[in-house]
Amino acid sequence: MSASATGPAVHSLWTAAASTDKFPSPHIEYAQLSPVLIIFGVAALGVLVEAFVPRRTRYAAQVALAAVGLAASFAAVVALAEKGYGTTKAHIAAMGAVAVDGPALFLQGTILLVGLVAVFTFAERRLDPRAHGNRVDSFAAQASAVPGSDQEKAAVRAGFTSTEVFPLLMFAVGGMLVFPAANDLLTLFVALEVFSLPLYILCALARRNRLMSQEAAVKYFLLGAFSSAFLLFGIALLYGYSGTVTYGGISSVVDGTAPMTAALADTTGNDALLLIGLAMVAMGLLFKVGAVPFHMWTPDVYQGAPTPVTGFMASATKVAAFGALLRLLYVVLPGMRWDWRPVMWGVAILTMLAGAVIAVTQTDVKRLLAYSSIAHAGFILAGVIATTPSGISSVLFYLAAYSFVTLGAFAVVTLVRDAGGEATHLSRWAGLGRRSPLVAAVFAVFLLAFAGIPLTSGFAGKFAVFKAASEGGAMPLVVVGVISSAIAAFFYIRVIVLMFFSEPKPDGPTVAVPSPLTSTAIAVGVAVTLVLGLAPQYFLDLADKAGVFVR
Repeated sequence: MSASATGPAVHSLWTAAASTDKFPSPHIEYAQLSPVLIIFGVAALGVLVEAFVPRRTRYAAQVALAAVGLAASFAAVVALAEKGYGTTKAHIAAMGAVAVDGPALFLQGTILLVGLVAVFTFAERRLDPRAHGNRVDSFAAQASAVPGSDQEKAAVRAGFTSTEVFPLLMFAVGGMLVFPAANDLLTLFVALEVFSLPLYILCALARRNRLMSQEAAVKYFLLGAFSSAFLLFGIALLYGYSGTVTYGGISSVVDGTAPMTAALADTTGNDALLLIGLAMVAMGLLFKVGAVPFHMWTPDVYQGAPTPVTGFMASATKVAAFGALLRLLYVVLPGMRWDWRPVMWGVAILTMLAGAVIAVTQTDVKRLLAYSSIAHAGFILAGVIATTPSGISSVLFYLAAYSFVTLGAFAVVTLVRDAGGEATHLSRWAGLGRRSPLVAAVFAVFLLAFAGIPLTSGFAGKFAVFKAASEGGAMPLVVVGVISSAIAAFFYIRVIVLMFFSEPKPDGPTVAVPSPLTSTAIAVGVAVTLVLGLAPQYFLDLADKAGVFVR
């Protein structure tokens, strides 16, 4: 055939293809995505503030911008809930990428409130003595300077501060808002990276113990990269099995309700793709939760990171990761319940017992709280395993209660200081109740909440998840949970006894007087702990209403 003859034929093929297969224009519901868009907008503005605002006014601008952005985003979440997007109008937005439903809005609201309280602890500048006439915060004067170098000393003398922590915090919050609402596996992965990368950087920015802080960040980054790789490999296998990355699409293939094609007939005959893919995706999420045996990073990172970052990470990351895990198990894989439940049983039992037993041996307050957070991940997993509506609502309630107790506890840790900065060794806390009764009493309230003592939010949360687990047929798990709680109570009570019934040492640490910012963070923690403990019913009902996933 001549070249002139092939030309029109090819041209007619192109025009035929163009007329039948038009590229669909994207349809984005901006109003329903407004909480996320506000946060990312504020994060981008924060980067511009770093670039263009003079150094002396940067701190005030960043704090105000972050606080206003988080408050505006929370108002947007409340407005969406008021309009019924958590219940009757729940739907899939952004062309199937993001779910706007009860659990998503509840968890987003929790993350935003946690972020707002975290901004107050990040902004604290009265705890350390002034350096060269300048107030200092918890973060390195110049993050790029080598620890102990002349460059770092010059930055301290000049009164520099790392105000870029606020845009980093906002990017982390933005990623966490998308993570529990993600409705396809690629959105899930992108959200994971968006909130993980700022956290890796924030962990390395401690003003004191900079080498330890940088070591913590490297450990977190390397292990986090491993977990992300597992998650991505799992996504590839699930895509290979079902031919789609959307949650609804995978769910319909697993249930057998999807229309059968030749390609699906080939892959669905082999359950190995599905089971290995599920295991790898779950592994990536359990790493973020800090469940055993994926918990190795937790104590080192919690101890090395700046304490305000540790508080934020311990509370907000758990909320986001458990939200994503719930959506994966309840929306994508309800048909695989008999496959994933026994594995989760094992993980929950190991997590509860290991967290409680190893915590007994700890001598550092931050490491003790890290193992405590591992044990709490096990308690929350008991609610996840319930596979009932009350299981979802109990997990939502527990996450909200736990996150504020954790933030408050780490905020108190920042107040107890000696010449080297924070005095985190337990022996230094002896007699603290006599030297500073109010701070010791507040810390005791948080410890009692962690232990699950009645009239605290910890008791209401544990009661809710254990009740849901027993109704879901997981009674042995509840027995293990109660035993773990009893072991955990021992080391919480031990710290209280140390503070109130030991003689204070003459060279003991001092308790710094915080600014209104940290005082507010601690007061919010105490208020939430007591309100959710004394009158939990309203919030349990709220979690119950918000406990229905859109499919």
